[in-house]
Amino acid sequence: MITKFKYTDTELKKLLSSMVILIDTREQVNKHITNFFHVNNIPHTSIKLDTGDYSAMIPQNFELGIYRDTYFPFTVERKNSIDELASSIKEERFEHELIRSHKSHFTLLVEGSYSDLVHGNYRSQYNAKALLARIKTFEARYNFSSTFLNDRQISGNWIYNHLYYHVRAALKG
Repeated sequence: MITKFKYTDTELKKLLSSMVILIDTREQVNKHITNFFHVNNIPHTSIKLDTGDYSAMIPQNFELGIYRDTYFPFTVERKNSIDELASSIKEERFEHELIRSHKSHFTLLVEGSYSDLVHGNYRSQYNAKALLARIKTFEARYNFSSTFLNDRQISGNWIYNHLYYHVRAALKG
């Protein structure tokens, strides 16, 4: 049986300051994200993730009654462009990842403009209406959301804050 703890604000801050961002070992071209983590002293490590590119964990903390590392079911799948999204969304592998992620809070992060997606401003030959329809169909079918960032330099900030506040909410119960 799992027991939920009620943490004081001080304990919660201590736990959250120890949060580690997990980066899938297969994640590529993410120097702008890991640089953000380095500059801001955000603990992170590479590990094979079953789904998504980023997740979070709180390491064991005997003082606060956490006797083993605690992994949270929040995942971010990052696509570095609309073209990468268009390429991967055609593959069965993408849908299989969505199926595997049904037990987690899954978010798709696309480094690109939603406006560019809608207007077809990308290199892929994927029709803009068809691509948008495919994304929205998958969102509805697999209960996830998509976020588009025009400025890829803020991706690290977005990933950190997205995971931080989800973990915080889970710890607050």
